[in-house]
Amino acid sequence: MSFKIAIIGAGSVGFTKKLFTDLLCVPEFRDLEVALTDISQHNLDMIRAILDKIVEANGFPVKVTAHTDRRRALEGAKYIISCVRVGGLEAYADDIRIPLKYGIDQCVGDTICAGGILYGQRNIPVILDFCKDIREVAAPGAKFLNYANPMAMNTWAAIEYGKVDTVGLCHGVQHGAEQIAEIFGAKSPAELDYICSGINHQTWFIDLRLNGRKIGKEELVAAFEAHPVFSQQEKLRIDVLKRFGVYSTESNGHLSEYLPWYRKRPEEIARWIDMSDWIHGETGGYLRHSTETRNWFETEFPQFLASAAKPIDPAKRSNEHASHILEALETGRVYRGHFNVKNNGVISNLPADAIIESPGFVDRFGINMVSGITLPEACAATCMASINVQRMSVHAAVSGDIDLLKLAVLHDPLVGAVATPEEVWQMVDEMVVAQARWLPQYADALPAAKERLAKSTVKTRDWAGAASRNVRSIEELRAEKSALKKAV
Repeated sequence: MSFKIAIIGAGSVGFTKKLFTDLLCVPEFRDLEVALTDISQHNLDMIRAILDKIVEANGFPVKVTAHTDRRRALEGAKYIISCVRVGGLEAYADDIRIPLKYGIDQCVGDTICAGGILYGQRNIPVILDFCKDIREVAAPGAKFLNYANPMAMNTWAAIEYGKVDTVGLCHGVQHGAEQIAEIFGAKSPAELDYICSGINHQTWFIDLRLNGRKIGKEELVAAFEAHPVFSQQEKLRIDVLKRFGVYSTESNGHLSEYLPWYRKRPEEIARWIDMSDWIHGETGGYLRHSTETRNWFETEFPQFLASAAKPIDPAKRSNEHASHILEALETGRVYRGHFNVKNNGVISNLPADAIIESPGFVDRFGINMVSGITLPEACAATCMASINVQRMSVHAAVSGDIDLLKLAVLHDPLVGAVATPEEVWQMVDEMVVAQARWLPQYADALPAAKERLAKSTVKTRDWAGAASRNVRSIEELRAEKSALKKAV
């Protein structure tokens, strides 16, 4: 088979390498054209060198090209994959730093909450530009696979306003399933069958079968509490499991910022999080992790390049959905996964326009969702709070309506549990002014926002959060990795 795939934001070097390697694990896909595009020539050069090394080492006739001109990369592409981070780490730092001044302590801040909503405001205009290019220069009927966060908002905008065939993809469901398989001592995650449904980062394991045997709430709670690691790292998720009766896919840190209960009092945060790794609830944990990862990659690039000169092992293909979806669409080999699509009645107790994450099957006829799912009421209620925020955020991003943006932030569960309306109004003004270069839709609102900030009497504080850590130096990271090797 020979067709073209374009990867936007290909400068996300590690993730692009994984997607590329996965694609080449499909025997029929070794004659592809893969076009990389990014706004950073430096990052493009790095990933191009790595992918060329993979192709050379395996002797495949794959053609890899790299372009800062996005439209050129998209010309004739049958599939387009996006993994962009609009504004990079500079804008992301504001997503975490500014809300902290108003008492809002986020672990990740890329889905909802104050940071995730502003992330969406930066992404959506760019996503719509992608969609325009796809409509104009990509292959007819091209499919857009969005990996970029905020997943639901980006996918919502691409479908409702971009008018492109879009599916959103994430790996939270797979990771949650791996945890459950581990606590029951399964030899492989394949022993676990499950129905997981909801919205991205708030999906719920509503039916679990281990080797065909149904797993209930009490057995699941007992297994998590008995696990020597997860019992400490996932305290918040276990508490939600006890109260809701079902397990959430999302990590302890992520889940903590989608709910109004666990991060609203600084003195309570330590009770629910674990500092063994950023993903369990550290303040700004993913920002620190991303910064360290970027610095490490820049420093250790020769080592990464050398490691690319190895034969591909199809047995080590990852569980990222993209290659499996393309394989099913092109070969007819059926693939079951969990996909982000417009609801349209798939989940009976969520709105039709919402972007849901739920099971589906892929074959030559496309992505076919399993319909007739009803979430437990508490799960639906929690999802609804986020869906309402997502809807307002998308419409604000498209219209440039700063008042609607403020209402979206005001209705965010964690923001509403911490901040007053006056604080929210000032915080949004401050974030929009700080990120103005990435928010063209708010250009007309900037002068008034700056004027309001100059006259504001709302007090803020200089606060690093309840559980923050400093970015580690390359020397510190190298020493830690060396110690881990010796321990093993």
